[in-house]
Amino acid sequence: MNIIAFMKRWTLPSGLVIGAAVYLLFSRIAVLQPVGDAVGPFLVKLLPIVIFIMLYLTFCKIRMDDLRPRIWHFLLQGIRVLMSGTLVLFITQTAEPMTRLVLEGAFICVICPTAAAAPVITEKLGGSIASLTIYTIVANVVTSIIIPLFFPMIEKSAEITFFTAFVLILRRITFVLIVPLCLALLTRKLRPSIAARIKEMRNIAFYLWAFNLAIIMGLTLRNILSTHVSGTILALLLILPLFIALLQFSIGKAVGHRYGDSISAGQALGQKNTVVGIWLTIAFLNPIASIAPCAYVVWQNLINAWQLWYKQKYGALRW
Repeated sequence: MNIIAFMKRWTLPSGLVIGAAVYLLFSRIAVLQPVGDAVGPFLVKLLPIVIFIMLYLTFCKIRMDDLRPRIWHFLLQGIRVLMSGTLVLFITQTAEPMTRLVLEGAFICVICPTAAAAPVITEKLGGSIASLTIYTIVANVVTSIIIPLFFPMIEKSAEITFFTAFVLILRRITFVLIVPLCLALLTRKLRPSIAARIKEMRNIAFYLWAFNLAIIMGLTLRNILSTHVSGTILALLLILPLFIALLQFSIGKAVGHRYGDSISAGQALGQKNTVVGIWLTIAFLNPIASIAPCAYVVWQNLINAWQLWYKQKYGALRW
C-alpha cells in the first residue's frame, strides 16, 4: 500500500500525526520558528473559513423537509445537562485541588456543544446530516443557557451572564453553521443544478476536515506542552477523556437506536466542539484543565477513524 492510499484510508489519524509533526518541527527547530510564528496565526484564522466551506458542501445535500427536531434531540440534551450537573455537584463537594482539577476537565468534555463539523463525519458514516444539523443548533442554544448557570458554581469568580454566553455561542455558530446552511438551502432552491454538481463531489468536505484537524492538533499539542502539571494529574487529564468519549458515543448510539438514528445520535453526543471548550476553560475555569478537551480532540477522532474503517470493511456499523 503506497503512502497516498494509506492516508486516504486513515485520513483522520494522518491529520493528527501531520498536525503534531508540523507543529513540533516549526516550534522546536530554531531555524524554522520564524516561519511557524508567521504562518501559525494565519492557519488558525483559516479554521472557520474551511469549516464554512465544508459545511456548505455538506448542507447542499440536505432536503428542507428533513430539517425538523426529533425526540432524541431533546433526550440527549437532558442527558448532557444531567451529566454536567452531576459533575458540578462532585466538584463543589470536593476540596482537594488536584481532584477538582481533574473533575473540571471531565466537566468541560461533557458540557461542550456538538462540533459544527460533526455533519461531515456523520455523512461518511451513513447518518442523517439534517438531523444532526438541527441537533447541533439545539445543543448550542442549550449550552448558552447552562454555561452561566453552572460555571459560577464551580468558580465563584466566573462572572459570565446568560447574555454573554448567548452572544459568545451565537457568534461562533452563525458564520460556521447558520450562514452555510442558509446558503446551501438557497442554492438547492434557486440553483438546483449547482447543488446537483456539488452532491457528486465526493469526500471533498471530509478532506477539508482532515486539513482543519491537522491545525487543531497543532493547537492541542501547544496547549498540552505549555502546561506544567504533575505526571499523575497529566496522565488523568489525558486518559480520562477517552472513557468520557466512549461513554458519550455509547449513550448517544443507545438512545438514537430506539429512534432508528444511532449513527447521528452517537456523533451528536460524542463529537464535541473542543475549541469552544478549551477557550471556556482557559477564560473561566482552571486553565490547566484545558488539557482534557485537548486530549478529547485526539480520542474522538481516533474513535471516528475506527468507525470509518469498520464501515468501509464491513459495510455497516454494529456499534
